[in-house]
Amino acid sequence: MTTYLDATQEAGKAFYMRNMGDNLVMLNLLRFREHADYSGLSELAPKESISGKEAYQLYMDHTLPFLETAGSEVLFFGEGGDFLIGPSEEKWDAVLMVRHKSASAFLAFAQNKEYLAKAGHRKAALLDSRLLPIGEYGKDGLSFIA
Repeated sequence: MTTYLDATQEAGKAFYMRNMGDNLVMLNLLRFREHADYSGLSELAPKESISGKEAYQLYMDHTLPFLETAGSEVLFFGEGGDFLIGPSEEKWDAVLMVRHKSASAFLAFAQNKEYLAKAGHRKAALLDSRLLPIGEYGKDGLSFIA
């Protein structure tokens, strides 16, 4: 089974080249590990074993101030589960939506060295993830509302 925890260089370049403009929303689909895996991250590992969900909470506690400084905001964080429409074998534990002022603001946040110092909690927490950048319709004339 292929899993996805980090963006590839090619995906990062394609994201940058999309020039998505303002009010970018990142849709995160998250699947937590039963037990957080801090292999290679001993400097971040808690004294006792914790769940992936608990490790993700450590990640978010660390990350929220950096998001706020970047002018970003969490729009939604909720429990996932089975799809109503979609593959029955694909399940996500949580859904997170974060609005960023722009793609460049997101990239500046994602490259912040202080943020990255403890971003390993995310990797320890997750078994699999998806990150979908979403731009608003309307800027190019496409709209559902007349």
